[in-house]
This record gives sequence, C-alpha cells and structure tokens, in this order.
Amino acid sequence: MNIATKGEGDIVDLTGEVRETLKDSGFKAGIACVFVPHTTAAVFVTENESGLRSDLVRIMEKVFPKGFGYAHNTGGDGNGHSHIRASILGQSVSVPFNDAMLDIGTWQSVVLMELDNGGRPRKLIIQLVGE
Repeated sequence: MNIATKGEGDIVDLTGEVRETLKDSGFKAGIACVFVPHTTAAVFVTENESGLRSDLVRIMEKVFPKGFGYAHNTGGDGNGHSHIRASILGQSVSVPFNDAMLDIGTWQSVVLMELDNGGRPRKLIIQLVGE
C-alpha cells in the first residue's frame, strides 16, 4: 500500500490501515509488523496528539539539526539529517494482537513520520504472523 506524506515532519496515523489489514486477514492472535522501506521515513507508536506531533518535529531539529554539516549532504539532496533521524526512530514496529484486535493502549497509535525534505508517496508493508 502507498501512503502520501505532505512534507517534512508530517505524521500520518496508520492505525486504521493496520486494523483493516488485521480484520481482512482472519487472524485472531499474533504480531503485526509495520514496515516502511525508505531510509528517510520512520514508523513508531506514539500518542497522535497535535502538541506531541509538534514536539516531535521540534526535538528532531534540536537534536539532529539540518545545518549540522552532515557528510551525506555532499550528494546535493541536503537530507543527511533525514537519514540520521530515521535511523534513530526506525523503519518498523511490531504490535501484538489478540481476538483480532491490536493490543495497543488507549492513546497509542501506529504512525509514519516523514523525515525527508518534501512530501512523497511512501510504500507501507504490513505483515501479519499468527493464527
């Protein structure tokens, strides 16, 4: 499946897509692995709240600033910061499920964060293991 992002710092809630994949699968218990095969995007679990989304964008700039002078920026993309941020956050998350329901907390969501300079289509892989 493809997910369109709007630009750097965009956080897209994937929880509905993961739930729909689980519902369509017929599995009752197991693990859902959510993976984005890109080196400048990340997938993780967080509270999908506007203040926290803003905080995530701000802390990424503070800890991994764009103007740091990354060696990777020499290629012309100017996205060395994007690769570092994605390496720290990770490109996958595993979420257990039981009774065909994700075992996530009340406020938890599975999200994709765009870390590159612009928005783009991102491939998303959801793989289920279970019974």
